[in-house]
Amino acid sequence: MPSEPLILGFDTSAAHCAAALLQGDRILAERLELMNRGQAERLMVLLEEVLAEGGASWQDLTAIGVGVGPGNFTGIRIGVSAARGLALGLEIPAVGVTGFDARKATGELAAIPAPRKQVYAALPGQAPRLMPAPEAAQAARDAGLTFAPEASPPELAAAIARYAALHFETVTEAPAPLYLRAADAAPSRDVPPALIDD
Repeated sequence: MPSEPLILGFDTSAAHCAAALLQGDRILAERLELMNRGQAERLMVLLEEVLAEGGASWQDLTAIGVGVGPGNFTGIRIGVSAARGLALGLEIPAVGVTGFDARKATGELAAIPAPRKQVYAALPGQAPRLMPAPEAAQAARDAGLTFAPEASPPELAAAIARYAALHFETVTEAPAPLYLRAADAAPSRDVPPALIDD
């Protein structure tokens, strides 16, 4: 087992599959693969490739960090389910990392693209929410921040791993999805058939 904590961070909250292996303050391996679908089939293989590239095995891991959203509903569920299952099987902590915490950068508004010309944004001093992109851009300007929302930043998985490295010893709850909007799919409006008692 490595002397420094070994953290595997990953994310499938947008049109990507991202993973990074962090030991101490060094990224040992990192991948970001853009994909519109197929994250469920690719994620575990990608994680094994990142571990192998970093010269580690599953048993070497100290903790897991996973992106919990906001973002694509199915993608978030894939990542969170994988993290919870791995943490349970390996008996290590899993840290849920919001897209806002992973994207925090000096002088930049933490924002994530959303459908219909909107963004998920964490304005200073406010709870994260879904808002029109022009409104978020103006709020960023008013706060003296840069507005550059990006769904798949190149170092997203590394940022998730770094966040998890700082919090894995105090985490008390399993990762859970962060949804800031309702699902696009809606329940059927068809009237259910009447049941007839004999």
